[in-house]
Amino acid sequence: METSNEIVLKKPKRLTSVVWNHFERIKKADICYAVCVHCNKRLSGSSNSGTTHLRNHLMRCLKRSNFDVSQLLAKRRKKDNTVTITSFYDEAQPKDEHIPIATIKYDPEPKRVEPISVGNTRFDQDRSRMDLARMIILHGYPLAMVDHVGFKVFVRNLQPMFDIATNSTLELDCITIYAAEKLKVYGMLNRLHGRICVSVDLWNSPENARYLCLTGQYIDEEWKLQKKILNFVMIDSAHTEDIQSEVIIKCLMDWDIERRIFSITFGDLFTSDDIVSRIKDHLSQNKPLLCDGSLFDVRCAAHALSLLVGDAMDALREVIHKIRESIRYVKSTQPMQGKFNEIAQQLGIDNEKSLFTDCPMRWNSTAVMLEAALAFKAAFSLLQEHDSSYTAVLSEDEWEWANCVAGYLKLFVEITNVMTGNKSPTSNIFFPEICDVHVQLLDWCNNPDEFIRSMALKMKSKFDVYWSKCSLSLSVAVIVDPRFKMKLVEYYYPKIYGDDAQEYIKEVSDGIRDLFNEYLIGSTSVSADHGVGSSANGGYSESRDRLKDFDKFLHETSHGQNTVSDLEKYLEEPVFPRNHDFNIFDWWKVHTPRYPVLSMMALDILAVPMSTVTPELAFSTGGRVLDQYRSSLSSETVQALICTQDWLRAEVDGRVHENMPFKAESIPSSSYSPVPLRIEAS
Repeated sequence: METSNEIVLKKPKRLTSVVWNHFERIKKADICYAVCVHCNKRLSGSSNSGTTHLRNHLMRCLKRSNFDVSQLLAKRRKKDNTVTITSFYDEAQPKDEHIPIATIKYDPEPKRVEPISVGNTRFDQDRSRMDLARMIILHGYPLAMVDHVGFKVFVRNLQPMFDIATNSTLELDCITIYAAEKLKVYGMLNRLHGRICVSVDLWNSPENARYLCLTGQYIDEEWKLQKKILNFVMIDSAHTEDIQSEVIIKCLMDWDIERRIFSITFGDLFTSDDIVSRIKDHLSQNKPLLCDGSLFDVRCAAHALSLLVGDAMDALREVIHKIRESIRYVKSTQPMQGKFNEIAQQLGIDNEKSLFTDCPMRWNSTAVMLEAALAFKAAFSLLQEHDSSYTAVLSEDEWEWANCVAGYLKLFVEITNVMTGNKSPTSNIFFPEICDVHVQLLDWCNNPDEFIRSMALKMKSKFDVYWSKCSLSLSVAVIVDPRFKMKLVEYYYPKIYGDDAQEYIKEVSDGIRDLFNEYLIGSTSVSADHGVGSSANGGYSESRDRLKDFDKFLHETSHGQNTVSDLEKYLEEPVFPRNHDFNIFDWWKVHTPRYPVLSMMALDILAVPMSTVTPELAFSTGGRVLDQYRSSLSSETVQALICTQDWLRAEVDGRVHENMPFKAESIPSSSYSPVPLRIEAS
């Protein structure tokens, strides 16, 4: 039918592509258009243009019908009027590599293609809702994302049948998953043969609320380091120290691990000793702590170092400010930058480190700023003579102080990277790093410059608090490293204690022997205490438990029989060669049959978290702060989201780390079991 210059063409037989079921072909003058029947958009309809652009439009057309037009993009036409549907992502592949997933019969004339059912797949509302909750937990998305318009449009076009849950319903789903996952973690901890090390950190929120984060760390039977957040509990700022200790004790009791604690690492170096004493007293009521609790109280090494850095930065505050202002002045204008570069060239300064201002919240950036500025010291001094406007001038003493502190900071950066950059930060790696700090502090305290000496003495007073609490734990941990054994203690202690070194070396030697004897005496009681093997052996495990005193008697009466213990045999043998490929887990896994008791002890010692600081927070001058989104939620929901996210990520990361292909399958909430993502190797 003709109207003015527009002619509506009837579809000729050659328009066999099913895409023309969604377009009217219109000719105006010498130009052909294809008009979408859904949104009336006009596109090129020339026979030379093909149909790819029309198919692409159908994928984006918001007003089209809900049947799956995307399947038409990868069709194959057959002589019997059937279309083979292939994957949408196969579009860029050669046609002979398309993967068919369904075949439908079609009629070229009708304008609608009926929806199809692919295989036996059917939509499950409950399963999809739980998938959504797990996705939000795993990736830390806000619960409110279900109210976002963009998300609703995406879901509606992807699956119109899905009924998006409300914010409150989704919150309940997350808590349901948390409860199921907690049962799974509880069972895992209850089946452990060894002990558990716990770390405690304080978090703040923008609303000034405070949270206690308890994390459990252990080495499993496959000699793999495992770490799980156990609790994230809000505490009132008005809570006294005894209340905080009660919160920690209650958390341990809820997980039923209070009798199997090896140590607790406190993130704050100056956590009250009263809090620690209350926890130790409570745990000792059920079962004495190992070595009378001398290995129980551990303080975070990275936090201790950050306190030393803070003292150095405070002492050099005015000098750092002058250097920062000097750099800003030089970089304030392009002419000034050019003038400074000319001065540097005249002085023969050819340094690759360019000047930049630091980020005061990241102390490692301040170390780099100082190091770069010191390379241009002579240029800054000469700039003072040529530019009277430059007022942030440093004296020779101030430059010397900056040089000294920059050296301190560089050492601390290197040590912090070692302590926090390791993917499996076992306790054995900390001893040589901390000893290096100790030796350097002793040297700095003897510096003839009064400014440097007073600063170093202040730093050492804080370090001594850390050393007094952790030196034995650090020493015992490095002894179970076969590359060092007692030799590294014997190497460092004379540097630290001088003529009194042998006395302190003997304390370490006695300490590890006392610890070994406790493992030797109680080697059968650890498993009995938390039910390992009880289901398999029936009443026999109880009989073994009643013979614990016999084990002690046997040990005490065997001294004269010339028996050589695991520990003595281990210490007498040569140290293992140091190399970059050494893996302490693999070594102990292989040597467990040779040292059955000592390996049990090493299993627990190596799991002690000597540092609780994550790599991203290692150089931060601020504390841990909960984000604004989670701070707005109830404390129960916050704990559910943070703990469950940690548990799910551990399982996903484990699959990725082992290079195992996986697929995420979900199951209906009505039959939900504590398996996070049903990740299965394909």
